[in-house]
Amino acid sequence: MLAVTAFSVVRTRSLFAIVALSGVFSLLSALLFITWDAVDVAFTEAAVGAGISTVLMLGTLALTSRAEKTSHKSKKIPLLAVVLTGAAMFYGTLDMPNFGSADTPVQTHVGPDYLTRIPEDIHVPNAVTAILASYRGYDTLGETAVVFSAGIGVLMLISGLRRRRRDEDTEENTSDTGGTK
Repeated sequence: MLAVTAFSVVRTRSLFAIVALSGVFSLLSALLFITWDAVDVAFTEAAVGAGISTVLMLGTLALTSRAEKTSHKSKKIPLLAVVLTGAAMFYGTLDMPNFGSADTPVQTHVGPDYLTRIPEDIHVPNAVTAILASYRGYDTLGETAVVFSAGIGVLMLISGLRRRRRDEDTEENTSDTGGTK
C-alpha cells in the first residue's frame, strides 16, 4: 500500500490530492512502525507526518494554485540525480550488520550502557522515555522547535492572505459603488 500511495503521489497533478495522499502515506508508515514494535516512532510519524505536516501543507496550499504547472524542462537530470543518490545510499548499506544481530555496536556497547546507567542517572523506570527525554533531550527540543516554527510561519502566511483578501474585497466594493460604500 505504501508503494501504491507513493506512486499515486508522483503521478497526481492536483496539489490537494497530493497533500491528502501524503497524509495517507504517513499514516501507513505509522502502521508499519507499529508492526516493527517502534511505537514511539509510529506516534511521532502519525503526529508530525500525518497531522502537523498535512495541516501546514493545506495552509500553504491556500496561498497557491490547486494544480501543478507543467514543466517543459528535461526530466533526465533530476532522474539521474535520484538514481545516483539511491545507488550511493544502497552502497552505504552493504557493510551494515544483519537486522537484529546481537553483535552490533548498539547491542554490545550503547544499549547495555544505557540500561545500567538509567536507574542511577535518571530514576525513570521506562528506558525509552528516559533516553528520549533525558539523553536525547536536546534533539527532541530541537525537533519541537522546528515544528513550532513551521506552524507559526504558516499561521503568519495565512493571516497575511486573509488581510490581502479583505483588502481586495474592499477595493471591489469601492469600485462597484462608484467610489463610495
